[in-house]
Amino acid sequence: MVSWLALGWAGAQTIGEPLPAWTEGTLDIHQINTGRGNAAFLVFPDGSTLLVDAGALGNRTERHVAPKPDDSHSAGEVIARYIRRFHPKAESAVLDYALLTHFHGDHMGDVTAASKPSSLGPYKLAGITEVAEHVAIRTMLDRGWPTYDYPAPLQGAMMDNYRAFLKWQTENRGMKVERLKPGRNDQIRLVNSPAKYADFEVRIVMANGEVWTGVASDTRHHFPPLSEMRPDDRPSENPCSAGFRLSYGGFDYFSGGDITGIPEPGAPAWHDVETPVAKAVGPVEVSLLNHHGYIDSQNVFFLAALRPRTWILPVWDSAHPTPSVYNRLRSTRTYPGPRDLFMTNMHPANRIVTPGLDQVASQQGHILVRVSPGGGDYRVIILDDSAEINKVKAVQGPFETR
Repeated sequence: MVSWLALGWAGAQTIGEPLPAWTEGTLDIHQINTGRGNAAFLVFPDGSTLLVDAGALGNRTERHVAPKPDDSHSAGEVIARYIRRFHPKAESAVLDYALLTHFHGDHMGDVTAASKPSSLGPYKLAGITEVAEHVAIRTMLDRGWPTYDYPAPLQGAMMDNYRAFLKWQTENRGMKVERLKPGRNDQIRLVNSPAKYADFEVRIVMANGEVWTGVASDTRHHFPPLSEMRPDDRPSENPCSAGFRLSYGGFDYFSGGDITGIPEPGAPAWHDVETPVAKAVGPVEVSLLNHHGYIDSQNVFFLAALRPRTWILPVWDSAHPTPSVYNRLRSTRTYPGPRDLFMTNMHPANRIVTPGLDQVASQQGHILVRVSPGGGDYRVIILDDSAEINKVKAVQGPFETR
């Protein structure tokens, strides 16, 4: 295991000072807080980059927190500016990969009457399309390409705009677009020095109800054929979410979009996607909260199977997370041992309805999981989100990997 002392200044975070830059061999997982949706920026050990989601809610209500750092920039622009600050090649930043877990505005960007037109092509700027206005994307990955017809044709202004964006980008910028394929570990790979980091892997775990079994690249279809479903049982967008497990040495991380694990009363058992996913993924060091902690997520089997030391909670709504989910996350009856919960943006109303939220490790800020070279340990770093200088607010760890 490489010690943090060996990292030099990249591993020497100082509270109140700017974040030390990424250095080769380090894995950085940034959960960006815009107050408008999910966005994670990953820098792999060789400097390859991945953006997971680029949420931009269209209309703010009293359920939502205020935009971060303020409302002077849209969420897509804030995400792009964040990427350029922390990209290994800031002056010529390009995203090697961008992945949409599913097609909801808080993960890809709502298109509204206020959405600005692109300066590049015949589409509007919202979430992922606005990120690409400032930072080019080499490969775009989603669950629907090229037909966007499962479990039914995906329509509406947001999807029409996204498809116009893909068409222009592929024809004029050379962007590649791929449908995510569960079981595969070669759709997202190191592009700079793959041989140097043979113990690094991104495994696509699920998409559209097809789930990796955990054996080789084998998968099984958790959802029955559409022809065998009752119309009112067809899966909604959330259970169709795509997700992945990232591994680096002894470090494992899971990101599952908005998959659900607790079906509504009377719904078929296969609406529980978390259980088959958990069987394949197994224990991890860090996990992103599924579906922002809504009442239909984080079932007991999922928690016990993954049993992470660190939970990342991308939250901005008064129901993020619901009290029942929070209690399961904290309970040592679900799995033994310590665990810390880091929240991007706790809504003030949630403190009233969910007792004990003052026990979380962090309630506000960008969250960075910084993994040491070789994956032997990691730290969790909270960055100030009140301005775009991103000073270090707090550091926890190092935590050794299993």
